[in-house]
Amino acid sequence: QVQLVESGGGLVQPGGSLRLSCGASGAIFSINVMGWFRQAPGKERELVAFINSSGGTNYADSVKGRFTISRDNTKNTVYLQMNSLKLEDTAVYYCNAHIVTTSRYDRDYWGEGTLVTVSS
Repeated sequence: QVQLVESGGGLVQPGGSLRLSCGASGAIFSINVMGWFRQAPGKERELVAFINSSGGTNYADSVKGRFTISRDNTKNTVYLQMNSLKLEDTAVYYCNAHIVTTSRYDRDYWGEGTLVTVSS
């Protein structure tokens, strides 16, 4: 059994900052790519950023220069530092990780999501 648990969402004013965290726990052998997706009301889920096990990163154009993804492999945790937040960043943010379990099953796992609301 593997779980991803997010934290750090909340209400913030435009221009503000938030830091999201997502920890993976359970029968983990290794974690490859970890990332963040988001889904705004009435829209499809979209990729925000991802980071591979070596620290290589990729960002959606809409967040480049404002968001930073990082990970702590010793804690099986991925972070998303969000700065200069805009109204359009309002969404439920989901953590995703490609995990190999101790039984050598290889699949994607998702967190339950954390709500980020940017509002004045």
